[in-house]
Amino acid sequence: MKIVITGATGAIGGALARAYAKDGHCLILQGRKADQLSVLSDECTALGGTVSLVSFDLADLEQTRRWCDALLLDGVPDLVFANAGMNINTGADQSGEQWQQMDALLDLNVKSTLMLVHHMALAMKHQGSGQLVLMSSLAAYYGLPVTPTYSASKAALKAYAEGIRGGLAPHNVGVTVVMPGYVSSQMCHEMPGPKPFMWPPEKAARIIKQGVAKNRARISFPFPLNFGCWWLAVLPAAISQRIVKWLDYG
Repeated sequence: MKIVITGATGAIGGALARAYAKDGHCLILQGRKADQLSVLSDECTALGGTVSLVSFDLADLEQTRRWCDALLLDGVPDLVFANAGMNINTGADQSGEQWQQMDALLDLNVKSTLMLVHHMALAMKHQGSGQLVLMSSLAAYYGLPVTPTYSASKAALKAYAEGIRGGLAPHNVGVTVVMPGYVSSQMCHEMPGPKPFMWPPEKAARIIKQGVAKNRARISFPFPLNFGCWWLAVLPAAISQRIVKWLDYG
């Protein structure tokens, strides 16, 4: 099986790559940090996988478009993880996000992800097989005051994945949205606020892999954090805002 993983140098991306390498799959790994990609490639090869690497910044949308076209020249992938992403916050002094950072986040988290998924979805639909996995977040359920743009970007991915799943299902193309809570990583530790029920990336990858194999519409974890975040979305806004403030998220 040919598997594409973007953001492979991140904690979840790397853990997913190693998890699938154990099964001997052909992995196409994308990331910005060539040195870290090389180390990951060696690990995956040692585990039994076949690996090819591509190192560039997905926020460069023109280069991302060219890469999408190049991917399809070698055949349609069986499974694509749109995993790359970044986070920003309002700052230690709550001075607010900077537009330049917001713009860069939206290019990476939303535009490049939708571009990749759109290209692959059309090809998979024509072929009549394939699976797409979009990496959202529990922050998609309710916007956190300390990370409003990140929350908005992940909500966009959740809605898009839900939107295309029904249209692609008759063509034997699966779509899954993954909504993790806190997974130990540099990006996670740099986020402000408490981080309850944090998982190691290997555990997250195992749960994701199991859910993807079942073509689940949504994979969210860990319980009870996912249940609590869902309630934030359905409770009256005044109550949710009080809860978020009480939990020290802004």
